[in-house]
Amino acid sequence: MRLTRSLPEGRGNHAPHSPSIGARGFTLIELLVVIAIIAILAALLFPIFARARERARQTTCLSNLRQIGIAFSMYLSDHDGCYPNTGNPYLWMGRYWRWPLAPYLAYANHRDHDNPNDPLVSVGTNNHIFVCPSDPTAPRQWDSTSYGYSAAFYHTPAQINAMTLNDLWQNDNFPCISQSEESVAFPGQKALAAEWLTNHEAEKVGWWDWKGGRNYLFADGHVRFLQASRLHPAVDGFPDINLTQDGISGRDVE
Repeated sequence: MRLTRSLPEGRGNHAPHSPSIGARGFTLIELLVVIAIIAILAALLFPIFARARERARQTTCLSNLRQIGIAFSMYLSDHDGCYPNTGNPYLWMGRYWRWPLAPYLAYANHRDHDNPNDPLVSVGTNNHIFVCPSDPTAPRQWDSTSYGYSAAFYHTPAQINAMTLNDLWQNDNFPCISQSEESVAFPGQKALAAEWLTNHEAEKVGWWDWKGGRNYLFADGHVRFLQASRLHPAVDGFPDINLTQDGISGRDVE
């Protein structure tokens, strides 16, 4: 006798492996909906990722300045408490003052063998402590130097108060006079060095503009990001740490 197996009540007589109604592919409309959702998520997330990346770069830049501050401190210890002064009135430009500090930093670049007396040119990598990772201009224009050193640290307060922006850039007739660490009246409020440009802002402007913000190193060694509008007007009317009112006797911020 052949035994037969009855199906449970309510299950019907479909074969156990027959295709069900739900086993089908996506329709074109469903695919378009999925693509639209992915596009919306990407539009929401990409700016978040970009801001996170920029914050990381800004932190790296702050770290660069913090290490540069340590190098300044070591330099002061080796030079009777006096700040760098090579007799060059344009020492404030990054391509010049990097060399006095280079022995105190992990700065692998060196002078160009073909032109060893030119301080404006170095040989080596573009990725080092003197360049901000958010600064695309420095490698092209300034030999990968993103930071400037305040001229107030090698001119007297009286000289700084008498100087103009033109003196600073083109016609500096004021002799360089070494300034001492103990003469800085407000070390937590006088900037020692800073980024040239507003590298972490959408609009890139320099020290002679009131827009944007940048990272600053202060004479006491601390670093912070500040909007230009937070600085006191300098002698030239700009947020210019070179020409701070009263030089190292004055202050750039409250």
